[in-house]
Amino acid sequence: MQDDPKNLQANQSVAFYWQVDRQLRITRYQSEIPFFDDLDAPLDCVLQESQLLTYRNALAGEAGTYEHVLADHHFLVCVEPTTDGCRAVAMDISVYKQAQQSMATRKHHNELILEAAGEGIYGLDMNGAATFVNPAAVAMTGWSAEGTIGGTIHDKHHHSHADGSHYPHEECPIYAAIKDGEVHHVDDEVFWRKDGSCFPVEYTSTPIYEEGKLAGAVVVFKDISERKQAEQNLLTAFQEVKQLKERLQEQNVYLQEEIRQDHNFGEIIGQSAPVQQLLQDVQQVAATDATVLILGENGTGKEMIARAIHQASTRSDKPLVKINCGAISAGLVESELFGHEKGAFTGAVGQRKGRFELADGGTLFLDEAGELPLDTQVKLLRAIQEQEFERVGGNATIRVDVRIIAATNRNLLEQVRQGAFRQDLYYRINVFPLQMPPLRERTSDVPLLVEHFIQQARLKFGKPLQGISQKGMAALQQYSWPGNIRELQNVIERAAILSTGTVLTVDDLLPSRAAVMEEPPLLSLEALERSHIKRTLAFTEGVISGPKGAAHILGLHPNTLRSRMLKLGIRF
Repeated sequence: MQDDPKNLQANQSVAFYWQVDRQLRITRYQSEIPFFDDLDAPLDCVLQESQLLTYRNALAGEAGTYEHVLADHHFLVCVEPTTDGCRAVAMDISVYKQAQQSMATRKHHNELILEAAGEGIYGLDMNGAATFVNPAAVAMTGWSAEGTIGGTIHDKHHHSHADGSHYPHEECPIYAAIKDGEVHHVDDEVFWRKDGSCFPVEYTSTPIYEEGKLAGAVVVFKDISERKQAEQNLLTAFQEVKQLKERLQEQNVYLQEEIRQDHNFGEIIGQSAPVQQLLQDVQQVAATDATVLILGENGTGKEMIARAIHQASTRSDKPLVKINCGAISAGLVESELFGHEKGAFTGAVGQRKGRFELADGGTLFLDEAGELPLDTQVKLLRAIQEQEFERVGGNATIRVDVRIIAATNRNLLEQVRQGAFRQDLYYRINVFPLQMPPLRERTSDVPLLVEHFIQQARLKFGKPLQGISQKGMAALQQYSWPGNIRELQNVIERAAILSTGTVLTVDDLLPSRAAVMEEPPLLSLEALERSHIKRTLAFTEGVISGPKGAAHILGLHPNTLRSRMLKLGIRF
């Protein structure tokens, strides 16, 4: 420009871009110079104040050949005062502007992605201050973006809460990437919300580099509450499966399979009136959880009745656990009933669960309950009443839900009078007594029982057995059967073994009436008792307790027998 501001000269490029003459009069059409269109001050003011002006604008030329070009171009215009006017230089920066717009578009797109992400995202500068917080982070923590940006994440999620203060600020893993420029991943951490609650998270802290220099970090975190709950549920399920597996294995050790094999499980054979009455009583009591006491001679099927009660009860899907109280020594019966801890006594090399624990949820069958020692009866009474006990050598109280079925061939009431059985325990187990009829009182059932045992023998011995002769059947019905059903089964099996045909012969297998010995002279009751006890002790070689002891044969408690021996002056 010249000293006269009304004169303007433009070079060939200006004339080319904007289709103007190289000689223009500014006073005539200032708007003809496009890069002056948006100046805040008139050109005269710019020249007078000698200001350096940088002007950016998207320019559109007049109608003409280059209009489409100008519409896409951007120019940087610098106006510099000179001694004779001013000089204006315009630079085409369209390429830079397009790149800038492209970057802005990408930045906006990336911001949309970050805002839509389901994970919480924090941007951190080199001082650990938050520079970015996405909506997911706000939703998870309750801390607003405005309240978080510029502050430290540690102060909100860790340091201000006692449960999270184990990380000093300078050691918090959130800032590890800022320190060493490496990626850090934390699998199990806790973030605290604004409302004071907390939730488990896993997060990754990744360093950010700018022109090769560490400039901050981005922290991406995820709420893993559902995963933690799923892991806990899975762990709980595994523990339950493990416990059930262990329990099943232990129950199998305790006759779980034996109970279901080689027995008429739930099948009571007989049509006689005593049997029908017994079955009716079984049906009535099975539906309850009442304690049952089964009374009867040896061999009458007391255990079979116990199984029938259990099978018809609501506990049928749980185990029926049996313990023969007369077959276990007095020193071990408590361990068998209640279990023991490791080291409780010599030979206790490990923890062992007792029958009460194994029968939890099911039924415990106490066979020969009259043989229990008095000190064990005390603990049994508490276990039945309170449904709780301690293992031998242990202090922890174990609670169970067990139904008790007891059986005995003893006269428990007589034992109570003699002091061999606790009265309170007797009344506790004698809630619903069932009397087993001996076979001699139900001889009409003998043919049915014989047929059943023959079928068993046919399968057991592989012989084509068809039945028994009428004579043999009559003999069986006339016999008194002191051993009851067990003795009948043994006779049929012996006959099956000896049989060479299809029809069994039992005449020679039953005691002959002619074989009855001459009766001994009458003696006093005391002398007769003394003689009988001595003979029994001689037979057992002085053994009193146990299944082969004299007390068992005599039908007495071992302590009762010892008391009788002392009273009668018997030394053996």
